[in-house]
Amino acid sequence: MAVIGVGIDVCDLARFAASLERTPGLRERLFTPAEATRPPASLAARFAAKEALAKALGAPGNLAWHDAEVFSEPSGRPRLELRGTVAARAAELGAVHVHVSLSHDAGIASAVVVLES
Repeated sequence: MAVIGVGIDVCDLARFAASLERTPGLRERLFTPAEATRPPASLAARFAAKEALAKALGAPGNLAWHDAEVFSEPSGRPRLELRGTVAARAAELGAVHVHVSLSHDAGIASAVVVLES
């Protein structure tokens, strides 16, 4: 296995929560129905994960937000599920393993994504 992409992103929690309040359709536009039920800090971390994933994929402009979904395994470990436009780009690059780490503390949410062949 070789690393073929790495992405990182951070998101200010207060600013993100204010954006969700100010723009009613934002939650539905960015997140799948399963993700959208989570609290703002968790959504900010998931948004950072989607941004980090886009960076790891080379930031093509045709990726759909709902084509990447962050799940929590029973252990609490986050996992990214790729489909549609995002899965197609990952396949184009030869990515078969996706690793994601999320955190939120001190008013900041962060995420790192590593793609491996």
